[in-house]
Amino acid sequence: MTLLTRITGPCRSRCRWPSPLCRKPNCPLKAEMTEAGGGGISVDTGHSGRLSFFDGLRLAIGCLTRLPIAVPSLSAGGSLAGAMHLFPLVGVLVGAIGSAVYGLAAIGLPPALAALLAVAATALATGAMHEDGLSDVADGFGGGADRDRKLAIMKDSRLGSYGALALVLGLSLRVGALASLGAPAAVAGALIASHALGRAAIPLVMQGLMPVRTGGLGATAGQPSPSTAGIAATLALIIVAMVLPAGAAFAAALAATAATFVLGAVAWRQIGGQTGDVLGAVEQVSEIAALLAIVALQ
Repeated sequence: MTLLTRITGPCRSRCRWPSPLCRKPNCPLKAEMTEAGGGGISVDTGHSGRLSFFDGLRLAIGCLTRLPIAVPSLSAGGSLAGAMHLFPLVGVLVGAIGSAVYGLAAIGLPPALAALLAVAATALATGAMHEDGLSDVADGFGGGADRDRKLAIMKDSRLGSYGALALVLGLSLRVGALASLGAPAAVAGALIASHALGRAAIPLVMQGLMPVRTGGLGATAGQPSPSTAGIAATLALIIVAMVLPAGAAFAAALAATAATFVLGAVAWRQIGGQTGDVLGAVEQVSEIAALLAIVALQ
């Protein structure tokens, strides 16, 4: 059997679900997920599938925040995936909101309270959608005995003990990290960098993992192309390099990347892909990892 036959011939792998490392076009598991999704997932096909800068930015802001903005209408075949290369800029916007609140609060309040208000401001700006994803993933992965049960728990709006613990830990780590930085300028750099890295992690995971549900953000947003995910990552790295010292920038990028890949691998092993909740959890975990790395090198 030739190498070409092995690559293009019938897939004989006995996988539970599609591997993010598998690029065989004839994977029967991917075909089943495509059929279950009602004919396939909208794929951003590189430059031709990406929206213009201002339309893409408005769409990204409208999706990832609760800020009042006119969202452009999508043409036939268009999807949110065409705007994902601009997700890090939304992180800059959210981080700037938190930075402004911290700077104002720090005038008369101690760092811990100013940090708490800054984190609250970022959560309000995004509608706490990423925090909600983190809590749902913690409940599902921690409390479900099998894949179907995990997905059912994640879809349940009720908050469980694992989810509550994840929310408390996430809030405490972010507030503690910002409070330890103290100076408003240092906090501003950390917030902007960590939020940019957190948003860049979303298209990376969506590019690598198949959606496991037919509805929700994980499926309806489409799949970004490798170039779109790469642009998002590159843009985030440029932003981080602009707002942080070299050592802290490298550490933050490395920590966020490691957190993204670890949680992506956990999601693949637990449920075989990604959902909107998984994407929210990825954003939170990578953001927190970046903040902790910045604090470690302050």
